[in-house]
Amino acid sequence: MSCQEDTVWYLSCGLIFGGAAFFFRQTKVRTPYGRYVGPTQERLLPARVAWLLQELPSFLVPVFLVLTAHAPSRLGRNLLLWTFCLHYFQRTFIFSALTKGQPSPLKIVISAAVFCSINGFIQAHYLLHCFHYADAWLMDTRLVTGLILFFLGMAINIHSDHILRCLRKPGEVAYKIPTGGLFDYVSGANFFGEIMEWLGYAVATWSMPAFSFAFFTICSIGPRAYHHHRFYKEKFSNYPQSRRALIPLIF
Repeated sequence: MSCQEDTVWYLSCGLIFGGAAFFFRQTKVRTPYGRYVGPTQERLLPARVAWLLQELPSFLVPVFLVLTAHAPSRLGRNLLLWTFCLHYFQRTFIFSALTKGQPSPLKIVISAAVFCSINGFIQAHYLLHCFHYADAWLMDTRLVTGLILFFLGMAINIHSDHILRCLRKPGEVAYKIPTGGLFDYVSGANFFGEIMEWLGYAVATWSMPAFSFAFFTICSIGPRAYHHHRFYKEKFSNYPQSRRALIPLIF
């Protein structure tokens, strides 16, 4: 398959504009999944099923493109693409199996799955067919720095999710204040970790698709961290006043 440069460019721009629109929408309306799902007549899917279905395309689409590529990619592209797939393998098969979250509306799951399919295609197609990383890229400062940020962010994200899962004992449904790790500094420690992941990935690949995805991630889960922060402050009178929403000591 040859590089569909125009398609990649337009889809990447679509991520940027879509992220901006999503950001401004969330300043008025919280996306109705998780704790923000109110009484509804919509079809709901159990959290584990919902996360599996919506995240799976981001893993399967790149794997399919790798298996059907006419020529094997270079080491740099393999490294970067499998780094992307590593995140979604963890989210699809590990996080979804462990999550104790609330049911999600079917339409949210479908829209997330469509997004993951498109984004999975953009990232994989660009790395496999468009940008040719020279062997020297393996020693490039951008690659090294980006991968360090990615794996540090992934560690923060996974650890923060573990803290959230362990907040409640079996049978408990009440919300509690998360503590430990980065939660001692921000309400959205898991979101901070994921944003760091994709910013690192964008630096490591130094590509328009990756930067547009990082931008979309900031716009989509950044406001959610703010809503969580406000939720905790409204619900708990003893919520730590020094804790920020997303960025330690800043915001």
